[in-house]
Amino acid sequence: MLQGRVMVAHNAQFDYEFLAHEFARAGSWLPVSQRLCTLALNRQLAPPTSDLRLGTLAAHYGVRQLQAHDAADDVRVLAGVLRESLKAAAHLDMPLPLLICPPRQAPQFTPKPPKIPCAYRNPGRLAPGGALKQGMKIAITGETAVSRAELAARSVAAGLNVMASVSRLTSVLVANDDGQLTAKAKRAAAEGIPVVDERTFLRLLDDVRQGIPHQVVRAEVVSEVPAASPEPTTPRTDIVLPAEPLKDDDEAHASDQAPTGDKDEKPLAGHRVLVLGGTHPQAVRTRSRVVELGGSAAVNLSGNVTDLVILQGGYIEPRRLLRIQSLDLPTHNAESLDTGVLSLGRTSECSQGALVLPRGGVVDLPNAVSYPSWTVTATWSQQTACEIDIVAFSLDEDEQVICDEDFVFYGSPQSPNGAVRLSTDAPTGQAITLDVASTPPTTSRVVIAAAIDGDPTFGDVGAIEITAAPGATALSLAEATLDAATTERTLLLAELYRRGATWRFRAVGQGYDFGLDTLARSYGVDIAS
Repeated sequence: MLQGRVMVAHNAQFDYEFLAHEFARAGSWLPVSQRLCTLALNRQLAPPTSDLRLGTLAAHYGVRQLQAHDAADDVRVLAGVLRESLKAAAHLDMPLPLLICPPRQAPQFTPKPPKIPCAYRNPGRLAPGGALKQGMKIAITGETAVSRAELAARSVAAGLNVMASVSRLTSVLVANDDGQLTAKAKRAAAEGIPVVDERTFLRLLDDVRQGIPHQVVRAEVVSEVPAASPEPTTPRTDIVLPAEPLKDDDEAHASDQAPTGDKDEKPLAGHRVLVLGGTHPQAVRTRSRVVELGGSAAVNLSGNVTDLVILQGGYIEPRRLLRIQSLDLPTHNAESLDTGVLSLGRTSECSQGALVLPRGGVVDLPNAVSYPSWTVTATWSQQTACEIDIVAFSLDEDEQVICDEDFVFYGSPQSPNGAVRLSTDAPTGQAITLDVASTPPTTSRVVIAAAIDGDPTFGDVGAIEITAAPGATALSLAEATLDAATTERTLLLAELYRRGATWRFRAVGQGYDFGLDTLARSYGVDIAS
């Protein structure tokens, strides 16, 4: 039934992973090679609805819903929503967000026990003849007299951080003589990591010294907040760590960059503008001007685009241009934006509630009790040829991951406690969801980045749009278009961070010429060479 078909669902990644896991339990694999998410499709179509829930879309498209969450009725409603969504996509000549699904084999879905984050900061390496301290990162290799599981359990109980690999941040490697030729032992020798045998380690476990707990963020505590430079800088390949933290007055300035004023001062307020043609630098300047005038800069054509700006030069596919022109949208040039003399059409019903942030702009998120989950979505041009990966790092107050599993990416799409999750339901968009309620108090911020593998750069990709919404089906609270990249292969997109008892969202837009592996190592993730 499934072979050669396209699986369609609303929030399709959930259904896909569920089915894949069940097929694995049955000793088989899921024969779905493509899936289409109606949530992702309608996020691109941007219908004028209060949210993108299945029931809301059904009402918008005139599909009668008899009993929500009833399997048969949900499928019937989904079919109706799909039918009407396909019509809307055809009207815009929009490519469908069909996602290629790799074969899923049982080992990828083997349940793994969750790793318990260590409550203490890493004090560094074990000194010769010194004692173990809580928070030290411990790795074990080779055969051991006591079972590996028992050694790990006793270490965790003592407040140590047991790691599956060796990195420059490892405090000590436990290895008997037969473990000296393993990959972990060779890495430890190369990094100068101290090595102790099992017997010595067990003796040291009897007297583990008190460590320094991770900072627990409470209302009276103000955590430091890193941010990108307010102006684009020339990327450097020797940068190891992200930019320095902003001071309070700088942060207030960054927050003040968000558009303000009335409609006379911001003639594009409520307008969503798509820029076509021109060179990359011309498009960057034009989109910046759109934001200055109070509008939001669209990356792709969608149902809530209200205006076009067509620049001289550059290539626009004739069929695409004809289809866009057939929509009878107001069209402007760069000169009209500079003079502010604009002949405007309708405003966008979907963008009026979203705050348009400039690069470095900050917004406080509403109360975590009322909005316990936030989804940050990154979207890029449908014409993009290269593959882009969205990743997230959960960092402590030292700007480091507590464990390697706090690095969320396509190969590990969820943090150990499930607080941070990666979802992919479109070839030109991915999302990171943060469950605020499940985020441990030792996590001071979550950094979201994009990376390209290979020769292409973000200058080839062009603009990336990021949005922050209280949940996967809600409309955006804030959005930003990041498009100043040129030679960068890694781009810090956004961050969700604590400021006292409040969570904040920042549009970053800081790029680096180096690859994702270098960025991950700077945050303390062990990346195999």
